[in-house]
This record gives sequence, structure tokens and C-alpha cells, in this order.
Amino acid sequence: MLRGKRVLIGVSGGIAAYKIPELVRFFVKNNAEVRCVITPSASSFVTPLTLATLSKNPVESVLYDPITGVWSNHVELGLWADLFIIAPLTASTLSKMVMGHSDNLLLATYLSARCPVLVSPAMDLDMYAHQSTQHNLDKLREYGISVIEARSGELASGLSGQGRMAEPSEIFNESLPLLLRQSYRLKNKKVLITAGPTYEALDPVRYIGNHSTGKMGIALAEKFALEGAEVSLILGPSTQPMAPYSNIQITRIFSADEMFNEVKKLWSNMDVGIFSAAVADYKPQTIADQKIKKSENNLDLVLTKNPDILAWAGENKKHQLLIGFALETNNEVEHAKQKIIKKNLDAIVLNSLRDKGAGFGHDTNQISIIDRQNKITNFELLKKTEVALKIIDYVVQNIS
Repeated sequence: MLRGKRVLIGVSGGIAAYKIPELVRFFVKNNAEVRCVITPSASSFVTPLTLATLSKNPVESVLYDPITGVWSNHVELGLWADLFIIAPLTASTLSKMVMGHSDNLLLATYLSARCPVLVSPAMDLDMYAHQSTQHNLDKLREYGISVIEARSGELASGLSGQGRMAEPSEIFNESLPLLLRQSYRLKNKKVLITAGPTYEALDPVRYIGNHSTGKMGIALAEKFALEGAEVSLILGPSTQPMAPYSNIQITRIFSADEMFNEVKKLWSNMDVGIFSAAVADYKPQTIADQKIKKSENNLDLVLTKNPDILAWAGENKKHQLLIGFALETNNEVEHAKQKIIKKNLDAIVLNSLRDKGAGFGHDTNQISIIDRQNKITNFELLKKTEVALKIIDYVVQNIS
């Protein structure tokens, strides 16, 4: 997601600095290049070796080496970054930033930075509530710096109140729109996404399933979140990793009935529905209480139809924009068009198992978007993250 992006993390001397290695890991896992610059006192709370190991880059901490005279190029650092995060932001560093002081490398780099700057303050509750601190935070906002409000909770002093640094996952989430320059085109829109397979139990051990991994639905959820949407993701059995997003609510389900129940709870409050899940069409009529023992050469199973979740959403659609998925193996376009009418969809995303690199398990997909007017927009083979962006572009153009 962040390949090619450069993140500079500035660490000042507060106890919350011990959390910064986790923040570094979030960015590295998402393929960003990370460098760290720390104040002299920060090394008392987190070692440069730890940050250098995790970021895979040397840590900068002094303006110059007093023995060799070699100086650290704060100008180069400031120009290198696509985003400069300062966390934890102590009261001292905050005050110096407002006044334009440059008595350490972090501050000199801040004054040289041309990229967006995001800060996450951390201090004791009385320090945070103090009029001078709040005045300084307001000044940073006036300068165009993004400020993450301190969180409430237990503090290092033993007191409890507002002053905790935001968690690394929250800082990561807040950084993404700044880093990716997202426009928040879907801010305050509520999006329901179904993803992954459903598994239908035969007994306590076995189930009927399919090869869906949930990759496409997860990519959609993450990209919608970056556009500011409030995402409800109903996810079938999947082991795919997800980056943490504060605006994605994940409900994990096993069976089609469980997914249907969750859809019915949420659908009326949604603005958009993207039904990408590979829902099993049939389930066993009865589920054995105990493991079915191997006895005969043949095992006869009676299957019964699962609820058609997408059709139900179409029948109960009011203001929502509803998009379904169709994975076909023959007569693809004809079948997809029939599905649009039969299930009262606004559009359908079609992909074929006959296309190399498309379908279950791949990191890529090749789709066509077909609308109710039979307009077909074809796309080449793309990464699923890029496919998600194409679908979002369609939503943005057609949502009311």
C-alpha cells in the first residue's frame, strides 16, 4: 500500500517513546521506507539500535559529531520525507516547535521539512491541560500541522486523565490520508462490504466451502476507509492480514446464515453495499452432532438452498447504491446482466475464471463493471488493491 512512500519519525524524550518501534513496524510492513530522528533525551526511553534494526536505516540523533566534525544534514532529511511524524510530542518539543527553536536535530529537521507534519502529544494530564500547552497546540494547527489529540487513561505519574499518546495503530491510521494525499471523497458515507467465503458445516469437524480468500473484499474495505467512509466489513473465514483502521468495523462469520443475519441488521443504515463474498449456494439439510464416521463407500448428502443475501439486499434497497460480484466460467456478460435485473443491482463487477491471474487466491484480478444501462467498462489485469480503486471511482461517480 505504501511502496515508494518515505516516512520520517521524530521521537522526543517521553515515556511513550517505548511504543514507537510498533509504529515503525506498521509502516515497514506496508512497504514504506522509514527513517528515525530522535532528540538527545529520547534514547533514554527507546534505543537507537531498536529503531535502526526495525526501520533498516541508521538513526539520526545529533547535529554533528564533536570528534569528527561530520554534521547530520537536517535539510536533506526534511526534504527526503513524504510525511514527518513527531511522536511522542513532549511539552518541551512542542514549545520549541512553536517558537522556531533549532537546538537539536529533530527541531532543525522540522524547520526544514516541506512535507505534511503529524504530531501526537504525550504528557501528564495537568501539563496537557495547561493553557500554554493548549495555546501551543492551537498554534501548530494554525501552521497547518495535523494534531492527534492525546488520549485518556492511566499515565506514568500514576494519575489518570487525558495525556496519553495515541496508540501506534491510531497514528498509522491518521497518517494514511496525509501520506497518500487522499481526498476523503466518501467522508461520512456508510459502506457495507461482504467478503470471503462462507463455510457450511457437515459435522463438528467437516464443512463445505470454496476457494475464496477474502483478498478482494479486504482491499475494498481498506481503500474505502482511506476515502473517509465508515466501513462495515462482514468477513467469512479468512486468514488474510489487514492493516488496522479505526473506521473499519469487522464482523467475522462462518456460514451464509450468519452473514445474512449481519446484513439484515446493518443494511437499512448504509449508503453503499459491495457484496463481494463468495456465499455458498447450498448447505447440508442437517448437521451431524458428532463426527460422521467413515463406514460406507458412498455418503449421501441432502443439500438445501442458502438465503440469497444479495437478492434480499436488492429487494430491500431504498437509497443505497448496490453493487454485486459475479464470478463466471462461461457466457460471462450475459449471466452478469441477468443477475443485475434479477437481484435489482445498480451495477455488477464481473470476472471470469478463464482470465489468467483472476479469481480466487490471486493478488490480481481482471474485471468489467456493468451497470443497469448495460454500459460495460473493461479493465486490464490489475492488483486487487488497484481494482478496489476502480470500483471506488465508480461509486464516487454514481452515489447520490
